[in-house]
Amino acid sequence: MGEFEHVLVKREDDTVTITMNRAARRNSLSEEHLRELLAAFRQTAESDATGIVLAGAGPVFSAGHDFGDVAARDLMGVRDLLRLCTDLMGTIQSAPQVVIARVHGLATAAGCQLVASCDLAVAAESSGFALPGGKGGWFCHTPAVPVARAVGRKRLMELALTGDAIDALTALEWGLVNRVVPDDRLDEAVAELLGRATRGSRAAKALGKQTLYAQLDRPEADAYALAVEVMASASQLPGAKEGMAAFLEKRKPEWPD
Repeated sequence: MGEFEHVLVKREDDTVTITMNRAARRNSLSEEHLRELLAAFRQTAESDATGIVLAGAGPVFSAGHDFGDVAARDLMGVRDLLRLCTDLMGTIQSAPQVVIARVHGLATAAGCQLVASCDLAVAAESSGFALPGGKGGWFCHTPAVPVARAVGRKRLMELALTGDAIDALTALEWGLVNRVVPDDRLDEAVAELLGRATRGSRAAKALGKQTLYAQLDRPEADAYALAVEVMASASQLPGAKEGMAAFLEKRKPEWPD
């Protein structure tokens, strides 16, 4: 991994932890920070790791875009910044690894967008989530895109129009996170869920994740058309053949990947 100023990248066994490390700026997403996050995810996506944990150093997960960076830009500059941020969100979802957000403190605006863009999310009881643009001067247009797909219309409208934060248990009820745990059990819960989500054939899992995102927003008939073709093709993967053979032979599978 390359050396980063705003991001820490650490590998332990098959898991890579990418930690936003601008604690003094509440892990706000300046252009430099976004570029480092994007590079870290792209490099990890090309590795043989099976899981990625996205975390934040300091008291909050991420406060979203860095207004100091945004305020200095003209229209084209802000558009470029938002496209960079969108590239990061797409890279998280296209990475073959399972990506899990480890959320503590506040996750607001583009920070909340990061949580919604990860495959899975585990939150500490003390965490909070907000799309605060609704009570300010700059609305949370892009953060609302993945949040909408996690929580549905009415809940999105409440988050986006009020700008108020919801607590971790509300985020769980609304479908923004998978688990809420006591703060001192956050790392344990992240490792436990990621461990269960990365079992099996790595190649099959990567294709499965890609296909889930590809079909989610399609009409049902189109989703089935896509899923049928991918599932038929995936039956010929070495992992699928080994998994079925192991089941039929009543033995533990030995994954080829």
